[in-house]
Amino acid sequence: MPWTHTDALVAAGACTLNVLSYVFFGDPTGEHRVSVVGLLLVAAAALPLLFRRSRPLPVLAAVVLLDVLATLLLRLPTHFGATLIVGVFSVARACPPRVTAVAAVATAALLSWSQTYDRAVTWQESISPLLSVLFVVGGGLAVNRWQREVAANRQLLADRAVADERRRIARELHDIVAHHITTMQLMAGGARANLANPEVAREALVTLEASGRLALREMRQLLDVLRTGDEPDDAPAAPQPGVEDLDRLVAESERAGLPAVLTVDGARRPLPPTVGLTVYRIAQEALTNARKHAGPARAEVRLTYRPESVAVEVRDDGAGPSPEAGPGGYGLVGMRERVTLHGGTLTAGPLPEGGFAVLADLPLSPAESAEAAVQNGDENR
Repeated sequence: MPWTHTDALVAAGACTLNVLSYVFFGDPTGEHRVSVVGLLLVAAAALPLLFRRSRPLPVLAAVVLLDVLATLLLRLPTHFGATLIVGVFSVARACPPRVTAVAAVATAALLSWSQTYDRAVTWQESISPLLSVLFVVGGGLAVNRWQREVAANRQLLADRAVADERRRIARELHDIVAHHITTMQLMAGGARANLANPEVAREALVTLEASGRLALREMRQLLDVLRTGDEPDDAPAAPQPGVEDLDRLVAESERAGLPAVLTVDGARRPLPPTVGLTVYRIAQEALTNARKHAGPARAEVRLTYRPESVAVEVRDDGAGPSPEAGPGGYGLVGMRERVTLHGGTLTAGPLPEGGFAVLADLPLSPAESAEAAVQNGDENR
């Protein structure tokens, strides 16, 4: 069909309003005499509106000509019917401003001539077609401007969402590369230094292999997000790490040369996946920084469950970063961004007694805790 259901409804509505207006107000003598010809002309003026989206200018021309014909034959009083409103509005919405201005002037002139032809009218009646056309054109232009602003805001939101996703992927890649590559470097150095002890070298190489395999798997999951194809994966992606993986993270740190312990305060409870991933990444980045900058040291990861929040603290008793290392790199920035996304706070800095500490406090709403508990129950079934 060359028109839509909306176009048909608009045409039917305009036809109904015009017919009712003609039946009740179309006779200037007040005797309310309705003719068949008048009904047909008034109804026919709404038929071109079916094509108002594809050909707005021809539609307006047809509507105006039919209205002028009906006005001259039936001697209708001054009017500006629903079909004229829709026709002028469609031109204002679809055509350039210059074309709209010419069409508006021509429409107002024809309507004013037909409605004042061969009869005396007041000055208000003579300018009413022009005012009506200007009012409808102004409404169409206002709607155009509003839609442009909505489209611009929608594009800004889309660009912001893309930028946020890029920052998230950058944080994930940084965490993965920094942690696993540092572990692999330390394991490779340990294996080289213990070539005379095959068992120690073998254990270091096994850890190096496992860390490399895990890094490749996590990087593949992130890179899959950037693929442009729509082909489905043959195997489902592994779940993102969370607080239940902190034991493995601490064990990896131990094997990489940084002795570490995990302490849990409070009753364990399910956390939302995004919060669990944030806790894991903060602990991972803090342990990686400790291995890189603390020197010979020990580290402690403390996970604290509170009624309305969860906190993770990573502290070490090492020497801390050297002055040449600067105030902090992308690791601390990434951790701070992660915590800010959840409305939490992050504190990082040297300790008075020596060492370095990172403390992140993430708030939890009751709704999030309840939803996480339900999800955890469904997964355990």
